[in-house]
Amino acid sequence: MEKLHFDVQIKAEAIKVWSVLWDDFSFRQWTSAFTEGSFYQGDLQEGATIKFLDPKNNGMYSKITKLVPNEEIIFLHLGEIYEGVETPRDLGEASERYLLTEDENITHLEVEIQTTEEFKSFFEEKFPDALSNVKHLSENQL
Repeated sequence: MEKLHFDVQIKAEAIKVWSVLWDDFSFRQWTSAFTEGSFYQGDLQEGATIKFLDPKNNGMYSKITKLVPNEEIIFLHLGEIYEGVETPRDLGEASERYLLTEDENITHLEVEIQTTEEFKSFFEEKFPDALSNVKHLSENQL
């Protein structure tokens, strides 16, 4: 399992950054860095299962293992989705953790990813662009 770490300083309140991360419209914008048309299905509630999908209904499904609104969310990846069908896969402790800390209207967004070797280079290539999108949207969107 590979552990990756990404972070960005954003000139916006944590509540705004959280909104950009998880509101449907802005989620689709910032995650376009991974795949154009990305979206998620499900409710952001601790213990809930979320599906992260592309326009062809391919992606992955994950369980929210921790949720503190406007501060932290952790997704444990459970398997992949092919054409809308969930396929369980042993991904070990593959996860994503988003942590927001605010100091005087500056939010520090940290993302920690536990991933398999096969996805490491994808995340290393795409996540900096995705966080740049989050920063831009948070600082410039009304």
